[in-house]
Amino acid sequence: MHDLVVRGGTLVLPEGPRRADLGVGDGAIAEIAEELPGGREEIDATGLHVLPGGIDAHVHFNEPGRTHWEGWATGTAALAAGGMTACFEMPLNAHPPTIDGPAFDAKLAAAQASACVDFALWGGIVPGNADRLEELHERGVIGLKAFMSASGTDDFPNADDATLHAGMAIAARLGAIVAVHAENDALISRPHAGTSWRDYAASRPPVAETEAIARALAFAEDTGCALHVVHVSTGRGVELVAEARARGVDATCETCPHYLFLREQDMETLGVVAKCAPPLRAPEPLWERLAQIALVASDHSPCPPELKDPDDYFFAWGGIAGAQTTLPLLLTRADPATVARLTAHGPAERFGIARKGALKTGYDADLALVELGTLDELRAEDLRYRHKLSPFLGRRLPRVVRTLLRGAEPAYGKLLRP
Repeated sequence: MHDLVVRGGTLVLPEGPRRADLGVGDGAIAEIAEELPGGREEIDATGLHVLPGGIDAHVHFNEPGRTHWEGWATGTAALAAGGMTACFEMPLNAHPPTIDGPAFDAKLAAAQASACVDFALWGGIVPGNADRLEELHERGVIGLKAFMSASGTDDFPNADDATLHAGMAIAARLGAIVAVHAENDALISRPHAGTSWRDYAASRPPVAETEAIARALAFAEDTGCALHVVHVSTGRGVELVAEARARGVDATCETCPHYLFLREQDMETLGVVAKCAPPLRAPEPLWERLAQIALVASDHSPCPPELKDPDDYFFAWGGIAGAQTTLPLLLTRADPATVARLTAHGPAERFGIARKGALKTGYDADLALVELGTLDELRAEDLRYRHKLSPFLGRRLPRVVRTLLRGAEPAYGKLLRP
């Protein structure tokens, strides 16, 4: 007898959606069949789509050190409410950032104390820590992250070309993936005249992103490093990565819901809640190239409300909170199989996470049960993360009815290693 049977749902399987029962035993998917006998516990999923639990490969939970911005308890609760069962947490904006072994240990302790979904930790590449990258790798970081422009926090400086190239060479030797925030620092650091959203958008033109992506790809090709370009905002950026892959570079990219669902003009209508880096642009080129994008991640980067200064787009914190809304947003425009690829299959495959990312026997029973036919208006009081800011308030989104981690309510997350 199975511990749990999820009965009558439309399972979003690797081969395509199919109505079937799913049996769970010892936290794993034990059987998928048209009709299973009764289990010790049953969930009636009639009328629901059952997707593999999402893996958000790009979140900032800021703990330890800046827990008043966000924390593991609130951040992972938001992920679970949005159908996510795992996340990869960035090396900043925690303090200290995850740039050496002791900082990794401190963050791991914080996550183990309060994360309710599974998690992995990114390490960082910054000037002066080349001799610490191996200890981060040995501890099990999911990869190594570098900023090619100023990060916004003084304790995580950007990697100049020499630092990035050397870090990639070390990563290639270790077999680690390097992720880059790709913007040309010299271009976006030029003096600006005003403080409006238009001034901010003009200060970070598309060429600042595409030039940096091309440079990172050249470094990756030269060193043999696996490269992942985060939060790509331009269609040309996606093309550059696809062209590099075609010539044999081990390179992938991600984009974010805010680049797919918002546009430049929303910086005016929504205000600084829509400020991010790179800035919002036009979503259509990204949708046209969705097949070339490995995954969609939230880049959940919250801050206290006082750091979102409504009168100065340059001073305001450049991050969008979105840990809870990635899966529901994507389901308003993309079919469930595509959403499963972008939020589950893609992250698990790219980062080598075993037994995650698909509804297959032997895989962890990480499930998101979604009612596509019911659209609920997103309200601030529905958000589980610390500060109730979102550029998507008022949108009508499919209802995530239930999220299961290894066949149970999300309560205790485990460290994931590649």
